[in-house]
Amino acid sequence: MADASYPDDLLYHPEHDWARIEGDVATFGITWFAQDALGEVVFFDPPDVGSTVTAGESYAEVESVKAVSDVIAPLSGEVVEVNTELGDSPEAVNDDPYGKGWMVKVKLSDPGQKDDLLDREAYEATLT
Repeated sequence: MADASYPDDLLYHPEHDWARIEGDVATFGITWFAQDALGEVVFFDPPDVGSTVTAGESYAEVESVKAVSDVIAPLSGEVVEVNTELGDSPEAVNDDPYGKGWMVKVKLSDPGQKDDLLDREAYEATLT
């Protein structure tokens, strides 16, 4: 399992989700804190490509040995890609939450929503 970390190049939602914005597309995942709280991830139920997600609302589910949890969208938009490798290797969410454990890529419908997200320092402050 990866060590606790919160990269500077990401933006964070208070529900322990992250977004990496590149142009008008953002990659989403869950933070190290979230995957640690879940425990061993055993299943990821992704949304369909082409579906829309809304900031602050659930777009997927993650099942761990402890529970099934909603995954909250940090930003709104259309799902343009799903990490299909999580179907065979859901443990990537635990092993590499900011790399191989990414969940979806979303074409942003309102890039200005990023101003509502937290930077690394502000997110870490919510954890104490």
